[in-house]
Parts: sequence; C-alpha cells; structure tokens
Amino acid sequence: MTAFHVMAGAHEGLLRPAVRKIGVEDVREALRLGWNDFMERPSHYVFLCLIYPIAGIFLAVWSTGANLMPLLFPLMSGFALLGPIAAIGLYEISRRREMGEDTSWRHALDVRHSPAMPSILAVGFFLVVLFVAWLLIAQALYTAYFGDTAPASIGAFVSDVLTTSQGISMIIWGNLIGFVFAVVVLATTVVAFPLMLDRDVGAGVAIETSVRAALANPVPVALWGLIVAALLVVGTIPIFAGLAVIMPILGHSTWHLYRRLVIPAA
Repeated sequence: MTAFHVMAGAHEGLLRPAVRKIGVEDVREALRLGWNDFMERPSHYVFLCLIYPIAGIFLAVWSTGANLMPLLFPLMSGFALLGPIAAIGLYEISRRREMGEDTSWRHALDVRHSPAMPSILAVGFFLVVLFVAWLLIAQALYTAYFGDTAPASIGAFVSDVLTTSQGISMIIWGNLIGFVFAVVVLATTVVAFPLMLDRDVGAGVAIETSVRAALANPVPVALWGLIVAALLVVGTIPIFAGLAVIMPILGHSTWHLYRRLVIPAA
C-alpha cells in the first residue's frame, strides 16, 4: 500500500481538504507574517539559506565555463521552479512558531521525520522533471534559431539575442513557454508542500488541493505568483546575495498563505 499512501495519504482514502476564498489583503498579511517569522531569528535563517546565492553563483559560473551560455537564463529562472522543495524546512519553522514550539534553525531538518516524506519526495520529483523539461525545451529553442554552434563570447551571445530578429523571436517564445511552466508549478504547488507537512494527505490530494485553491482564488494566487517572481528577480541582482533574505521570507509567507487558502482539519 506504499504507492497508494504516497498518492492518497495515510488514511487510504481521498480526504480532500476544503479550500476557502481569500482576497488581496490575505496575500499582504501572509507576507507580513512571513517577514515576522524571518525577523524572529534572522541570523539563523540567513545562515540556513545561504545555499540559494551559492547555488545561483555556481549555476552562472558552470554554465558560462561550459559554453552553456544559452542555458544561463533558463537555469536562473528554472531554479525558481525548485524553490518549493528547498523551502520545506522554512515551512516547518513557521509551523513550529505557530504552535509555540522551539524555532531554532536546526528544526528545519525535522521534516525528514515527517510521515508524509514519501509524498513530499514524489511531488519534489515532479518539480525536478518539470525543471529538466524546461531546460531541454530552452536548449531546443536556442538550437532552432541559432543552430548547434556555441556563442563565441558572452558579448556575441548578448548581441545575437538582443539585436537580431531570431533573438527577439526566441525571447518571445521562451518567455511564453516559461510562463506556462510557471503557471503549472504555481497552480500545482501553491499549497502542496505546506499541506503535506501539516497533514499527510498524499501527493495526489496535495496537488489537487493546490489546483482547487488556485481556481477558487485566481486573482490572489496570480498576485502571489507575480510577487514571488518580482522578489526573486530583485534577489538575483546583487550577485544572487539577496536570495539569502528573499527566499526565507517567501518560504515563511507561503506557509501563512497556505493557512488562509486551506481550511484547517477538524
């Protein structure tokens, strides 16, 4: 019954959590509470999330050194697709603070003991598959417009992309395709990971609940997606260093948004 448990939860049944309608003010309040969680012990959280700027710098250096400059932007933007996975520990910190428990940063690792871990891994694998698919499509798109030849230099690559009709077309199609990936990830995971951490409902139910929450609240969820995208861009500007603050705030805020979108269990 392990596979069924992964998809439907520990109760061996499709217990569908109820979702509620929220407003724009709820999104604002979730961000405020996320900021409060971050400020409670900011040094611990920044230390915990240093992996984000480090990983971002690594991706930039690796893609440039390996003559994979065409994939630099897809890697940077696609990295956000994996954000919900990396923020699981932050959801746990917010959950513990909500319950009045110890919120030391070491408790971020307590999620490994969660009975929902198989379900969390299943949804995490789903996001990794989407990330790889995005990179493959981005590479295919570049090849379709510029062929298999690697750019001679960063300057030549930027010039080709920004000053040629092929480059403009690639930007338009790339952003449209990327938008579709972003919408899919947002709709399927806006509450999936916090829900599984809070209640062992299974991967299938968690994704379905996220979709229902997004469909019931298209404007607030779309606004949340825009806020996440904007803050991630801001975080990457100072050599990715801003992500060490932006990511934990977004992680904590996601937990509080979940609390507003999904009605608590009886």
